[in-house]
Amino acid sequence: MNDVPGFLIADDHPLFRQALQQILKQEYAGCHLLESSNFTETLNILKNEDDIDLVLLDLSMPDNKGLHSVKTIIDTRPEVAVLVVSANTDITLVHQLLELGINGYVPKSSSFEVITDAIKSVLELNTWLPSEVAEKVQTLKANLTQKSNQLSQLTPQQIKVLSMIADGKLNKQIAYELGIQETTIKQHVSAILKKLDVINRTQAGILYKQQAFE
Repeated sequence: MNDVPGFLIADDHPLFRQALQQILKQEYAGCHLLESSNFTETLNILKNEDDIDLVLLDLSMPDNKGLHSVKTIIDTRPEVAVLVVSANTDITLVHQLLELGINGYVPKSSSFEVITDAIKSVLELNTWLPSEVAEKVQTLKANLTQKSNQLSQLTPQQIKVLSMIADGKLNKQIAYELGIQETTIKQHVSAILKKLDVINRTQAGILYKQQAFE
């Protein structure tokens, strides 16, 4: 990292970019400062600008495809730190972002002081989360571990059925693709719900996708 860090503010809201500029210029006088307002522009800057140490990334920019876009940014410049600054406070999403390799997450509603702390910590190669978010992420990890143990109870055939449930397929479609009777699929579904301790197909499918991501 250079003595004076370089930043890329990737956000489609001009006022919020200005607010982040104010923080960065105050804390890092003379810093190299770039801006982007959509994912394509963000990626192009990362490909062509070497003097970037940290991306302050909004998730809701135009042409941003969520987790896939974040992964593309990380894969393109793995040495550049990524601090997600987002209005989206979904804990499952935060956990998935951390698994992808972001360095920190801070809500857009945070004070300047909190955002400043997050930037400083991430630049020092630490992982940064607000304390209340960190606690919820740890709880989610524990729950996912427990659910993972439950998935291990399923037979290979039940795993196949569950993967199709997660894709939104009906029992009739699953039976046709697997070449077995629909009544057998119904039996598998009942066993899957019981073993996973969930009440419906939707919950079972969500659980499978979470574990597939892991």
